[in-house]
Amino acid sequence: MLIVADDKIPFLKGVLEPHARVVYIPGIDIGPEDVKNADGLIIRTRTKVDSSLLKGSSVKAVVSSTIGTDHMDIPWLEENNIAWANAPGCNSGSVKQYIASVFASLEENYYPLRGKTLGVVGVGNVGSKVAKVGEAFGMKVLLNDPPRAADETDFPNVDLNVLLQLSDVVTFHVPLTCEGEYPTQYLLNDTTLLMMKRGSVLINTSRGEVVEQRVLMKGISSGLIDRAILDVWENEPDISRDMLDRLMLGTPHIAGYSVDGKANGTSAAVQFMSRRFGFGLDNWKPSELPLLDNMSLSVSDVDERLNLKLAKAVFSTYDVRVDAKRLAEDPGNFEAIRGHYPIRREFPAWTIRVPEGNDELKKSFELLGFQVV
Repeated sequence: MLIVADDKIPFLKGVLEPHARVVYIPGIDIGPEDVKNADGLIIRTRTKVDSSLLKGSSVKAVVSSTIGTDHMDIPWLEENNIAWANAPGCNSGSVKQYIASVFASLEENYYPLRGKTLGVVGVGNVGSKVAKVGEAFGMKVLLNDPPRAADETDFPNVDLNVLLQLSDVVTFHVPLTCEGEYPTQYLLNDTTLLMMKRGSVLINTSRGEVVEQRVLMKGISSGLIDRAILDVWENEPDISRDMLDRLMLGTPHIAGYSVDGKANGTSAAVQFMSRRFGFGLDNWKPSELPLLDNMSLSVSDVDERLNLKLAKAVFSTYDVRVDAKRLAEDPGNFEAIRGHYPIRREFPAWTIRVPEGNDELKKSFELLGFQVV
């Protein structure tokens, strides 16, 4: 049995080898000749899986170790009886941490969030956790998710146009869909831009094409959008340097790149292949994840705003400004920065000591996901 796998998927090498021959190839380079005689294919977002790749091959199963599916032609896979899967929610904790670090950056850049309104567009695995970040920072949270509203009578859905008008900070967490009842391509467009509250903050960590960058540039120039943060881009990895220069923070599609998120994605991929081919690895997970030197924090008794205490603790676990600096210094190195990403552990891997009697601060750290002691 032959399995072709993206060579950047962590923790994978050696796991399937007792059961199959595994060939590792850079995801962007996987081509028809590589998969012609393969039985299984394990990918990330850089591999486009459609008829041009798989037609005439012997591939019976494809799995992406990522949250998204827009790089796979699912109707074609299903028409050709090729089993497929992704890893929904695998990096939700990582994106939560990224957004918290963005909020910490806003706080330190004299944009206090307490009392402001956060609009979360897309309230699945990721958006639900991001809403808790807003609560932790003392924000009022509005939710927009039409598919959930259609299925859940008690879901507190706010119309997108209303959410844009009321929100000081808008963050997108939707899959990329171009057709169907709920398309998400260019949710930010010439029309919706005019709905945004003047001076607002826009964050996109979903897919580049959810925000029309031409429109975003117009919004920044007009002052409708005061600050913008992008982790995903149109035409990745060939990003617009002009766009990058106009952002508060620009990062190379790494919001979900914590070690924990990657391990979850690899686990989902291995387990899927195991179920399809009988490898006996249906419950496999990496045995242990790397630790940093000191993963215990404490909050000082210095009298300062609660949100600044949150910001300092968040930066101790992950500072998004460092990733933004890397990209700003070498935008052409987009893929290499992703490929050599440093170890980042999510909030639940960290313990934090909070002064006794400060229940509000304790609750905020618990909402973020820290182990509070």
